[in-house]
Amino acid sequence: MNVESIRYASRFDGITGSAIREIFKMIAQPGMISFAGGNPSPSALPDAEAARIAGQVLREDGKRILQYGATEGYPPFVESVKAYAERAIGCALPGVLPVTGSTQAMDLLCKALIDPGDVILVEDPSFLGNLQCMRLYQAKLVPVESDDGGLKLDALEQAMAEHHPKMLYVIPNFQNPTGRTLAADRREPIAKLAAKYGVVVAEDDPYRDLRYCGETAPTIKSFDKEGWVVFLGSFSKIISPGMRVGYMSGDARILRKCTMGKQSSDLHTANLTQAIVDRFLRENLLPDHIARISASYRAQMEAMVRELDSFPSGTRYIRPEGGLFVWVELPEGLDALALLPRCVERRVAYVPGTHFYAYGGHPNTLRLNFSNSTLEQIGEGMNILRGVLEEALA
Repeated sequence: MNVESIRYASRFDGITGSAIREIFKMIAQPGMISFAGGNPSPSALPDAEAARIAGQVLREDGKRILQYGATEGYPPFVESVKAYAERAIGCALPGVLPVTGSTQAMDLLCKALIDPGDVILVEDPSFLGNLQCMRLYQAKLVPVESDDGGLKLDALEQAMAEHHPKMLYVIPNFQNPTGRTLAADRREPIAKLAAKYGVVVAEDDPYRDLRYCGETAPTIKSFDKEGWVVFLGSFSKIISPGMRVGYMSGDARILRKCTMGKQSSDLHTANLTQAIVDRFLRENLLPDHIARISASYRAQMEAMVRELDSFPSGTRYIRPEGGLFVWVELPEGLDALALLPRCVERRVAYVPGTHFYAYGGHPNTLRLNFSNSTLEQIGEGMNILRGVLEEALA
């Protein structure tokens, strides 16, 4: 029998794979200026420190590190990340589960909570990787309207009352893809709405430390009195995406279900990478490292938005207070997806915004990443992009 006769699981119906990963295949050519990914700058990756620490921890605790570990995490890291998370989140935590990147945390939450047809409320637009994860668990996605301050509370409560969701997924700081920050005065009400309607909130906050201006707002989790909020954290953007170390924290019963689900996923997050991040925390290396990379990212972001100021009339953008992305709305009538091949021919790439919407549309939007390009590349790439838009409008 021909292998083409295989019947794949229905959960893959309509799943096409990550649009960003497909774009990466398109742009893998020399000289490409890519505003498409979400990669940290190569200069932000602490390879020398990681090498030093790796050797050190292997010499000191190599037998345990190289052996199978507990699903609940490498014990020194569990201790240090719990202290770190409590400072970041702003409250005492019942526990922390190390995960293989915060994307795994979302996968484990869906595995623990979502049955086919369950409703998940999402920002519109939202992070496409986790939208795909939700679809694979056959959730029904319901977009909630946002404005410059993030999720609109009246629209959120209406959606909770009408759709009886199992979960709300929100990125509160420098949201991917829009760069928006959820207004400080909307965070406590979201925690209260979650408790009122019995909705688990997945508060995904991988960019929190990358703030370039403005004031840090309290986490939604810090207002959680009944355990409905699960906080998802990551070291991918501030230490290394390649090490795949993140964490999740929430009610002990939810974490236990996620731990059970993780046992059949990867057994445990790699001990070595947990040990490296543990040492970063114990040696207090993060504050200076974050300050250094944030200064560079701020300059890159400012260079990109300066270029956007001279784009064709009708172009609008969101100036982020931090993070890695700038969200752009092109003049009406332009289609960012259709224009992408023309830009790639001239060796510039971005991600069309339509991919970040749960149900598509919004063809005149796009996401630009500034962290993985030099100031010179930003200037050159934005000039090329401006020229393509001007030609399309001519």
